[in-house]
Amino acid sequence: MQALIFDVDGTMADTEAAHCDAFNAAFSEVGLNWHWDESLYARLLHVAGGKERIGHYWRCVEPEEAAGGAIAETIDAIHAIKTRYYVERVRGGALPLRPGIRRLMDEACAAGLALAIATTTTPDNLDALLCPALGADWRKRFSAVCDASTAPVKKPAPDVYYAALRELGLPAAECLALEDSENGLRAARAAGIPTLITTTAYTARQRFDGALGVLPYLGDPARPLPHGIAEAKQGWVDLDALRRLHANQRNALA
Repeated sequence: MQALIFDVDGTMADTEAAHCDAFNAAFSEVGLNWHWDESLYARLLHVAGGKERIGHYWRCVEPEEAAGGAIAETIDAIHAIKTRYYVERVRGGALPLRPGIRRLMDEACAAGLALAIATTTTPDNLDALLCPALGADWRKRFSAVCDASTAPVKKPAPDVYYAALRELGLPAAECLALEDSENGLRAARAAGIPTLITTTAYTARQRFDGALGVLPYLGDPARPLPHGIAEAKQGWVDLDALRRLHANQRNALA
């Protein structure tokens, strides 16, 4: 195992509630009487990409209007407003990293492993989230940062993972991906990358066939995982535990 590749939304930080609130604020600003509650938004997360999610919902609730073919510009405008609301909320550090993320990054760096990001969120969203959490020079931590500007085709397509592998210069089998969703797992596995899942309230009921493991979070000394999770003997998942998971899969495939 030579590199860890992180998804962002839901994996590095529990961002989905903030995204949902930002969508609703954007709908209100443009005069749409739409409201996405937690249950609806969890279902909409099966549609990858914010613009794609808006378009899908529009076709569901107003199919005749959406069939007109002139909605692309409106969707772009709504999404831009949504991004503004989201960035305003998280820029001040309102969304901390999930338990274990910062610790695992530090362990990987100390051990000489490369770090990468593979997300299809926007660069603005990335900066807004990670600058408060990791500092203004957060990009220096990562050997590859691949986002919506790098690979516009959203997960579950593997494009963003292929881009990360190219920038890392490593084969898929020597990397490990961390994801929170079924679409993310499908994308990473399509690229041949072993994947560990840490779920959120929005993704806990999705299917994760083929994952190295499915955990509620990575855990930290201050917030250990529930007792009895095999991957976290001391209460949290450390680099050694990831190496064991990675090696076990390689041995199983040998």
